[in-house]
Amino acid sequence: FMHRENRNSMGTKEEDSIDLKRERYPYCVVWTPIPLITWILPFVGHMGIADSEGIIHDFAGPYFISVDSFTFGNPTKYLRLFPTDKKLYDDGIHAMAQHFVDTQNYNFFCNNCHSFVASCLNGMRHNNSSNWNMVLLATLLFFKGKFVSFPRFLWSWLPTILIVVAAVVVSLMASK
Repeated sequence: FMHRENRNSMGTKEEDSIDLKRERYPYCVVWTPIPLITWILPFVGHMGIADSEGIIHDFAGPYFISVDSFTFGNPTKYLRLFPTDKKLYDDGIHAMAQHFVDTQNYNFFCNNCHSFVASCLNGMRHNNSSNWNMVLLATLLFFKGKFVSFPRFLWSWLPTILIVVAAVVVSLMASK
């Protein structure tokens, strides 16, 4: 099953298509829930960026960039990017990945997977901007990201929904 995007400034080609069977998301920022944390705070999750071939790169820990092995499982959401230069895009990801491997310690709150993606986009000046940051990316993914499939939508939201329903039921029972 392949998703095709209508708009691509470099022209829509077969290799630019999202391939769910192979878990390839060319030119996308991808997101997946972090068990327990996302269940309570559904806007918090793990983020990565895929190169032109759809291979995901994510900051997975101190001085470590995971390549083609998304840290918390397959993406549940993606946000398609529309770069104007394939080489600049790929080089930006690879250069920032090397920078993070060489110099960056991991901090869940300040220097994390979202920071890595923002740094990649800033380094390549995606959309002619160097103002990408964690909050902007999290907001874009939360409100504009597309779910990969309905089962992955459930994977993202069902635990939160069950926790809220359980809390309401317990609250109603306690008030009687």
